[in-house]
Amino acid sequence: MVDENENNVDFGNKSVKKSDKQKLVNNVFNSVARKYDLMNDITSLGIHRSWKNDLINWLAPHSTQNLADIAGGTGDIAKKFINAGGNSAHIFDINEEMIQVSKQKYKNVRNLKWTIASAEDIPALDNSFERATMSFGLRNITNRNKSLQEIYRILKPGGRFVCLEFSHVENDLLKKFYDLWSFKIMPLIGDKVAGNKEAYTYLVESIRKFPTQGELSKTFSEVGFSRVKYRNLSNGIVALHSGWKI
Repeated sequence: MVDENENNVDFGNKSVKKSDKQKLVNNVFNSVARKYDLMNDITSLGIHRSWKNDLINWLAPHSTQNLADIAGGTGDIAKKFINAGGNSAHIFDINEEMIQVSKQKYKNVRNLKWTIASAEDIPALDNSFERATMSFGLRNITNRNKSLQEIYRILKPGGRFVCLEFSHVENDLLKKFYDLWSFKIMPLIGDKVAGNKEAYTYLVESIRKFPTQGELSKTFSEVGFSRVKYRNLSNGIVALHSGWKI
């Protein structure tokens, strides 16, 4: 979401210069990288593992497919893709700390590669990958449209992109509990476990600023993806978005 100043963009509930957002996001993930997986387990009560499995199940990896995992973080999706039968996975992430955590976790995994790179400028040839994924990364990107265009570019014709991202809860009762957990409890856990309350305040705020399921589906179509669909998980706490390059 861009404010009235076209040179500004959201950073949580703040409006910052577009040129500053990536540095601010990097600072957030640099500060929490070593505790990122633990925090995911605590703040989602472990459910993030099920969400990622749902992504892989919908993607249905095959031995002929190579994956580009964009903003791949600590590598869970890439590893699951290979375990589920995919041929290879290449993690692209702009944050070096997150890449280092991923390399340490999965240093013995075959056919797994890493490159430090922006999702807005992916160092891969056109039509390079059969599949692409992004898990909890899109809302942190300054120019989301540009990153989606890049993903479309590197996919082969017939390729598919599946994105897992926090979304908008559709159950009113659950939404009240979710808001309490998000705005009151998560930042406190972030302070106690990761030593950074502000980082998790930003992450919560960034979720609420993110487009709705319908809005993001429209963006997928505008970029060029076909057969665009989404699936709500946990009543819309997160959603899977799928698009094909036809």
